[in-house]
Amino acid sequence: MSVPDGLSRRQMFLKIAMLFNGMVGVLLGVPIVGYILSPVTRGRKSGYDSWISLGAIDQFPSGQTRLATYRNPIAQVSDGNTADIPCWVRHIDGNRFQVFAINCAHLGCPVRWFPQSGLFMCPCHGGAYYEDGSRASGPPERGLFEYPFKIVDGTLHIQAGELPTPGPSARLYGITPSTKRPPCAG
Repeated sequence: MSVPDGLSRRQMFLKIAMLFNGMVGVLLGVPIVGYILSPVTRGRKSGYDSWISLGAIDQFPSGQTRLATYRNPIAQVSDGNTADIPCWVRHIDGNRFQVFAINCAHLGCPVRWFPQSGLFMCPCHGGAYYEDGSRASGPPERGLFEYPFKIVDGTLHIQAGELPTPGPSARLYGITPSTKRPPCAG
């Protein structure tokens, strides 16, 4: 059987199937294209580039490492206490500070500071870091992540919109980890 235009029944169903498949392909392609273009179309929230105050520099005595907490700048009301993020602040001397993310560079477990040994220790897999944040031992392959910081009117500020990563961002702000190691570190 054929349609008057010389189109067979098989050809007509083939064209209908191709049209249907094309429509399904477009419907499936829209989310994929949206995902690929999302960094361009969405942009960044304003909180990503904000500087957060950790408090007066007097709160951090010279030569000591203290725990500080800041509120995530891109937090929502529903986040509650989970938007309060801890970090370790090391006051080297004068206006020299190091601010470390509390997360281990291995799997993100929270590290603790032990002033007796001068080490940050990870309870999950035994990772250890020297006081300057560099790797001492264990599974982590790198040191602790560091936040860029600045001092404004006697107040310590960190750029905390994004969690620090292994990239060169901290070095752009003139922050370089010390390569000084104890004599027993080899």
